[in-house]
Amino acid sequence: MALTGSAAGGREDRWSDIDLAFGVSAEADFQATLADWSARMYRHHGCLHHLDVFVGDTVYRVFFLASTLQVDLAFSPEREFGARAPTFKLLHGKAVERPRITPPSAESLIGLAWLYALHARSSIARGKFWQAEYMISTVRDKVLALACLRHGLPVPEGRGLDRLPAELLKPLEGALVGNLGRDELARAFRAAINGLQVEARAADPALAERLGPALDQLTDL
Repeated sequence: MALTGSAAGGREDRWSDIDLAFGVSAEADFQATLADWSARMYRHHGCLHHLDVFVGDTVYRVFFLASTLQVDLAFSPEREFGARAPTFKLLHGKAVERPRITPPSAESLIGLAWLYALHARSSIARGKFWQAEYMISTVRDKVLALACLRHGLPVPEGRGLDRLPAELLKPLEGALVGNLGRDELARAFRAAINGLQVEARAADPALAERLGPALDQLTDL
């Protein structure tokens, strides 16, 4: 068994969830183990619902408690039980060496950003303003992920965003959509594209130069 998440790194606060990981021996019934722990959560801890997230053969069973506490219990076959991130503190038993989870590449984030930018432009042009807001926000999120990657901060789920430099974040506030008017969407879209070009130049100047004219053209609405 291992403690994972913020508590494993000594960073938990009153808003933190509880994260535990279990290695299930080859002799044990994996599904029965899942069922047994789930029954305990519902019977003794006021669980309202749960969902499963699958990574390889590991099942992350996430429980939502009546107290609003989140409890994440990860179950791995013993051959896969080990650290995938620095936040892994073995409490009992043995762990195996596992490859660490690698962040996305800058190239892939840039590619996803321009893909969503294409759809943001077409959504605005078609008057699909809710869809446009979604696409613009996704472009902005990819730009922020690029910034986290550049500054060596955690990329997934926005975990590094509040540690980015203020001078970097301030211009990207412009990429927040204030309302669903066409002019407002176009304004926020331009701010998101400007941010993309800044981060693309920092990550891959040659790629940024190739993409630059086309990205400029996207904002000509």
